[in-house]
Amino acid sequence: MKMWQPLKSFWRLITYNLETKVGFSIVALFVLTSIIEAIGGYRILPYNPLKTFVGKPFSPPSVLHPFGTTKLGRDLFSMIIAGAPNDALVSFFVVGFSFSVGGLLGAAAGYVGGILDELLMRITDTFFAIPALILGMAIAMILGPSPYHLMFALAIIWWPPYARLTRSEALRLANMPFVASAKLSGISGPRIVLRHIFVPVLSTLLVYATLDIGTVVLTYSGLSYLGLAVRPPYPDWGYLVAQYQEYIIYAPWLSLIPAGVIMVVAAGFSLLGDGIRGAIQAERGR
Repeated sequence: MKMWQPLKSFWRLITYNLETKVGFSIVALFVLTSIIEAIGGYRILPYNPLKTFVGKPFSPPSVLHPFGTTKLGRDLFSMIIAGAPNDALVSFFVVGFSFSVGGLLGAAAGYVGGILDELLMRITDTFFAIPALILGMAIAMILGPSPYHLMFALAIIWWPPYARLTRSEALRLANMPFVASAKLSGISGPRIVLRHIFVPVLSTLLVYATLDIGTVVLTYSGLSYLGLAVRPPYPDWGYLVAQYQEYIIYAPWLSLIPAGVIMVVAAGFSLLGDGIRGAIQAERGR
């Protein structure tokens, strides 16, 4: 029975209420679509997203082309599916890097204190003083347009909130009796930081990270909108919005559908994060 306990706990989290179910459904569809497309490539799509004139230019949504076609007759549905892996890769990498690196740095600084804690606070203050989007744009422009360059740029600037969040919890946990007992028993500092400081904060970080993935999707799409992600003709959600916004009157689906997809994915992570937070709080209240 114990081997099924993690699955049961996970199931309780994602079915806690309606917003959690809706959020998880959106997130699961986004992740599965990204994985399948990344593995299968363009050959699994209804049409090659780079091939022109697979349909009549500026065709509205139909059975053959659910999201319509572009000015060159490309299938917009296939282009949106093809662009999903970029958003998934960048968002999960940036949040995963920030979760682990920022969380561990914050835990260590809160536990050790002194110079290490002061240094971390001054570094994070510097990052907070500069708008993340502006700094990300600057780094991405220096490195050149690429999803991988954007991923690197965002990872550099995204970790400070995780460090601050973990550090504030670490300051509280460092004075707890179980930490003092661990010190007296001869457990090393790194093990105490990892096991007795970082692990207890994981649930708080998980909620924040789930909400934060949606923010990264929006930020990445905004930078892609500015032309800092993929190079044409390869599809990317933010760039699709920018490329076809001039046809908003003549063919509104070309920009509104990619923008809607971005908003739905971001909202899905927000709903899931809020639901998980409510489930954790309810579990702790029992």
